[in-house]
Parts: sequence; structure tokens; C-alpha cells
Amino acid sequence: MIGVDLVKISRIEKMVERFGDKALKRFLNESEIKEAKKIESIAGYWAAKEAISKALKTGIGKELGFKDIIIYKESSGAPNFRLHPDKEKKFNIRSSSLSISHDGGFAIAVAAVELGSPASHEG
Repeated sequence: MIGVDLVKISRIEKMVERFGDKALKRFLNESEIKEAKKIESIAGYWAAKEAISKALKTGIGKELGFKDIIIYKESSGAPNFRLHPDKEKKFNIRSSSLSISHDGGFAIAVAAVELGSPASHEG
């Protein structure tokens, strides 16, 4: 399954200017706040979390929140994600891929996930 999201960087910038760290803490985990220093990166993380939620067919809401998704960088520098341990079993992600880019005042993210079959006990 694939999810994509596009966000205007200025929209995220205005939110951060208005609410400061409070804004960041609403959708980023502590490790992400330390990692994403530039507004373009912060907007990219927003787009990534939205794209991941779309790939998982939930959107951001009760079933999957912003903070349930943890963005990190591989040793190569490539972005990747994992879910909060409380959500890992629910979604049973077998493999995933994440791409984030920004240019021309926009940040875009594409997430692809392959889900494993839910455990079934047929009797």
C-alpha cells in the first residue's frame, strides 16, 4: 500500500512561529525534534507521518496518531519509520519504505508498506 502527502512549508512555519515548541510537541517525538532542525525538515516529517497514515489506510486520528509514528534516519541518512510498540502488532508491517523531499516551498513524502497477514486461529 502506498500513501503520499504534500504540505506547504509556509503553513508549518506559521504554526511553529505561532505556537513554538508546543506545536512541535503535538506531532513530533523528542528524537524527531532533535533531528529536524530546519523548517523544511519539520514540514517533511509532517508530510511523512500523513503519508504513512494513508498507506496504513487510517489517516491521522484515534486509530493512529502523529506520535505513534516515529521517523528516524538510517546510517546511510535515508529516512525510515517505525511504529510505537503499542501499534506494531496492530498493523503487522512486514516491510516499508519512506521518501521525503522538499523544493519550491513544498514538502512531499511517499510511504510504501507491505503488511503481513493477521494471525488467524481457524479451528
